[in-house]
Amino acid sequence: MASSKEMDLTVGSPFSCLVKFSIPVILGNIFQLFYTLADSVVVGKTLGENALAAVGSTSIIIYFVFCFINGFTGGFGICLGQSFGAKDEKGMRKSIAASALLSVSFTVLLTLVCCLLSHPILNWMHIPKDIYDQAYDYMFAVLLGTAATVFYNMISNILRALGDSRTPLYFLVFSSVLNIFLDILFIVPLHMGVAGAAWATVLSQFISGLLSLIVGLRSFSVLHITKNDFKDLGGTIKSHLATGFPMGFQMSVMCIGQLAMQAAVNSLGTAAVAGYTAATKADQVSVLVNNAMMTAISNYVAQNYGAGLKDRIRSGVRACLLQTELLNVIMCAGILLLRHPIVRLFLDDPSQQIYHYSDGYLIGVAPFYVVLGLLAVYRTSIQSMQNSAVPFAACMIELVMRIAATVWLSAIIGYKAVCIASPLAWIGACALLIPVYYHMMRRSDLA
Repeated sequence: MASSKEMDLTVGSPFSCLVKFSIPVILGNIFQLFYTLADSVVVGKTLGENALAAVGSTSIIIYFVFCFINGFTGGFGICLGQSFGAKDEKGMRKSIAASALLSVSFTVLLTLVCCLLSHPILNWMHIPKDIYDQAYDYMFAVLLGTAATVFYNMISNILRALGDSRTPLYFLVFSSVLNIFLDILFIVPLHMGVAGAAWATVLSQFISGLLSLIVGLRSFSVLHITKNDFKDLGGTIKSHLATGFPMGFQMSVMCIGQLAMQAAVNSLGTAAVAGYTAATKADQVSVLVNNAMMTAISNYVAQNYGAGLKDRIRSGVRACLLQTELLNVIMCAGILLLRHPIVRLFLDDPSQQIYHYSDGYLIGVAPFYVVLGLLAVYRTSIQSMQNSAVPFAACMIELVMRIAATVWLSAIIGYKAVCIASPLAWIGACALLIPVYYHMMRRSDLA
C-alpha cells in the first residue's frame, strides 16, 4: 500500500502539512479556472460581446454542475481519507470501488437530466433573445460532456485522499495549455463558434483525468481493485452517499442562489450580463482558492479523525484559518486594484456601463472574502468529522439568504442587491457553523 507519493497528514507539523498539501491544490484549482477563463477570453476577443454574454449567461449553470460534482466526489475522498488514516487497506479498496460505481451511475443520471432540461433552464434564466442560440450551443455541449468532469474529479479526489495533491496539478497544467490551443483551433480555423470552446473544455478535462489515472495506477497499489472489492458494498455505498451528497449540495448551494442572481442580471440587458460575467470570473479566483483550502482541511481532518487525533485536528484548523485568511486578504486587494484590467481581458473596448456593473459587484463582494474563508474552513472541518446535518443546515441558511436578498432587496435597491447577496449569505452560515465547531471540539469524544 505504501507509496512515495502518499502524504500521511497524521504526523508532522500541521502548518507545514497543510502548506505542502494545499499549494498544489490551489494551483490546480486556478488552472482549472483557466478552462473557463480561456473560453471567455478567446470567445470575447474573437467572436465579440454577444458571444461573451452568451457564455457568461450560462456559466452559473455550468459552475453549479461542476461544484456539485466536485463536492460529491470530494465526499468520497473524505471516506477514503478516514480509512487511510485508520490504516484500513480493505476499507480503502471498498471505498474506491464504491466511488467508481456511484460516479458512473451519477454521470448517467446527471447528463440525461441536464441535457433534457437545457431549453427550460435557459427560458427560466431569461436569456436575451439575441444571445439565446449561442448560449444553448455552449451550455448543451459542456453538459453533454459531464462524464469528463466526473471522471477527472473522482480520480483527483481519490489521489488527494491518499495524500498526493501533485499529480492532479501536473496534468491539469498540461490540459489547461491544451484547452487554450483547442479553443483557438476550434473557434478560429474550424469556425465552431461558442460550441468549439465548450468541446475544448470537455476534451481537455478528460485528458487530465485519464493521465492522472494512469500515473495513479502506477503509484498506488490500492487502486488496483478486483471483483472481490465490489462485493458487499451496501454499507460502504450508504456511507459515501451520506457524505458525498451533502458535500455536493454544500458546494453548489452558492450557485443555486446565484441562478436567481444571474436571472436578475439577465433581465437588465446584454451590457449588464457582460459586466457581471467579467466580474464573476475574477470572483471565481477567490472561490476556487477557498475551495482548495477546503480540500486540504477536509483531507487533513478526515485522516486525523480516522486516527482519533482530536488535538491535532484543532491545531490543523487554526493553521488552515491563518493560511486561508492571508490568501483572502491578498486576493481582495489584488482584485480591487485590478478590476478594470480584468474587464479588458475579456473585451477590447468595454463601455462605461459595463465597468459600472463589474465595479459594483467586485466592490460589494471582495471585502467579505475573509468571511468566506471562515465559512469554508469551519464547514469542511465539521463535515469531515462525520457531522453532515449542521453543514447542510448552514447551506440552507446560505441559500435562503442569497435568494431573499436577490428577490426581495432587488425590488428596493436594484442591482446592489445582487452585489451584497453573497456576503449576507456567508455571514448567516458562519453564525451557525462557528459555535457548532467549538462545541464539537469541547466534547470528550470525536464521534
